[in-house]
Amino acid sequence: MTVQENMQKIEKIIAQGPYQDNWISLQNHAEPDWFIQAKFGIFIHWGAYSVPAFTNEWYPRNMYRQGTPEFKYHIENYGPHAEFGYQDFIPLFKAEKFAPEDWASLIRESGARYVVPVAEHHDGFQMYQSSLSRWNSFEMGPCRDIIKELRKEFEKENLIFGVSSHRAEHWFYFGPGREFDSDVKEPLTREDLYWPAMPGGESSSIFCQPEPNREFLEDWLVRTCELIDLHHPKLLYFDWWIEHQAFKPYLKKLAAYYYNRAAEWG
Repeated sequence: MTVQENMQKIEKIIAQGPYQDNWISLQNHAEPDWFIQAKFGIFIHWGAYSVPAFTNEWYPRNMYRQGTPEFKYHIENYGPHAEFGYQDFIPLFKAEKFAPEDWASLIRESGARYVVPVAEHHDGFQMYQSSLSRWNSFEMGPCRDIIKELRKEFEKENLIFGVSSHRAEHWFYFGPGREFDSDVKEPLTREDLYWPAMPGGESSSIFCQPEPNREFLEDWLVRTCELIDLHHPKLLYFDWWIEHQAFKPYLKKLAAYYYNRAAEWG
């Protein structure tokens, strides 16, 4: 389906209730008992940024920020950004030693009650099979649906399964790559990994500019609803930039969709 067809589907699910996309309706949803009682969970970052394995999961942005240790490291180890960019790490991300059953067993032994892997980090690379983008772990890199495999093994160990989406920050994440000769260059469209690569994003202000436009916000909403439909997560987590004012109406739609799906599925 197209983004607009997906948006129509989302609006239909919201309209059917019982939750509507307004705070009065949404505040009637109570915290689940399992979350209040669980106390201890595990949060996991893992993706193509694990190939360079330098500093942390913000390598994809910082490698394009001139003057940073990541920028220097990238040139010394992989060459100029115009010749080897972040997307060139994806074929190297093969996950050949990935054993989800071992992850599940270890986490259960830790005493954790729930697990939240990052399904999509700021880098825009989805760790699951998606109909919305070819930049995902099922079609590239490992050629495996990492999230699906993890969910299966976690549930075998009676671990409650959640997912995290950090797509919001993708709006500005690759912006520094436009400031010098790199592989982040126009024309960029929704089909490109780096799109939209806007400037800014350093501020945590809810009013920082430029703010996400409708095209990006609808893309964010559709991706998140697809994640809900595919994997039925018991918990959704979002990173810090999600509080930006531009997301407010879309967050309400997302919550209404999520709660209505939960009611539908029991």
